[in-house]
Formats: sequence, structure tokens, C-alpha cells
Amino acid sequence: MSKLHSRWFKGLSFVALALAAIGVLSAFSLSPASVTDSRSVTRNVNPSSSFTFSLVASPGISSCLPNAKGKATITTGSLNDTMTVSVTGLAKSTGFDLFILELPNKPFGVAWYQSDLKTNDEGAGSATVRGIFNKETFSISLGDNSSPPIVFPATHQYHLGLWFNNPKVPFNLGCEPGQPQPIITPFNGAQHAGIQVLNTSNFPDNAGPLSHVS
Repeated sequence: MSKLHSRWFKGLSFVALALAAIGVLSAFSLSPASVTDSRSVTRNVNPSSSFTFSLVASPGISSCLPNAKGKATITTGSLNDTMTVSVTGLAKSTGFDLFILELPNKPFGVAWYQSDLKTNDEGAGSATVRGIFNKETFSISLGDNSSPPIVFPATHQYHLGLWFNNPKVPFNLGCEPGQPQPIITPFNGAQHAGIQVLNTSNFPDNAGPLSHVS
């Protein structure tokens, strides 16, 4: 009986050692695909860097809102960026619409609706959004079902613009002297916004602030 017990114990020990070895190999092995996928999601060379810049009053706004101004900070990440836009000196308790633009002033070029922004009773407010807000930001249309189709090549959008959500607000503030009725622009979700209040025309048309972010 002692020899039989000894053989059984040796066999069990061998199985246990084999299972332990398999576990160690599994823990320390990674497939080439998993390594490639992990590296492929690293987009920025310097993640978590930040860039802060100013927004200035759009044409004609200083006469009705003399203290209108804003600033934006873009913080880069490995997958996307965070942008916070803060404003002061605007109309109190008012809604605004934030856009990414090809050009800061008319005709604005390709535009992308980013966020709403609401001011408090002192005319200050902020909005934070996530997306691609750097030198890679672009839009493209390879065609659609329109007749004729809308087609344009990859077009960078490096500027910011902020619009009054309600066209009656700037009209009542006297921002549109000589106009018999409020000016309507398509810069909100209903395509029935007011005029622009802030932009980044303090940067060149072809080198807006987003082009300075890597």
C-alpha cells in the first residue's frame, strides 16, 4: 500500500506543477494584436498638455457690449481633447451657441455646432466639451444624396465663434443699428440664431488657435 500511495502522490504533484507552469506562461504572454491595439490609441505625443487663448468681440459688438470677452483652454488627452470656454461681459441670463469654424468672420466657411452656453445674472458663463480640438480637426464630404451632391475635401476648422441663440436679444440690445428687424443666422440647432458675439479673429484666418495644439 505504501508504494501505491507514493506513486499516486508523485502523479498528483506532476499534474499540479504542469498546471502552475501553464498559468505562469499565460500571465506573461501577450498576443501581437493586443500590443498593436494598445499602441494605436496613443494619439498625442504630449498627453495632458494645455493651451489657453482669448476670444474677442465680433464686429459691432463692442458698441452694445463693451466688456465682451472670453477665453478657452484646450487640454489634450490620449484619445481626445477637453475644451473649456469661459465668457464675461455678455448679455445676462442669455443662451449662446458655440461653433468650431474654418474662418472666424463672414463667410465663416465650414462650421460645426459644439455646445450651448448660458450666462448668469452677471453676464458670465462657461461650457466644457470633449472632442478633437487640435491641428487634426477637420470636416470632409465625399458626397451625399443632394442634387447636385455636396462635395468638399478635408477642410480644417481652427477657429471658434459664439452666437446669440435668440436673434431678438442682440436686436433689443442695440447691436444691430439701422436694421428694421433682428438678423437671423443658422448658427443653432433650429438654424434660427442671432448674430455672432465672440470669435478668434485675433488669430490669422489660416492659423486659428486650434492649429497650435498638437
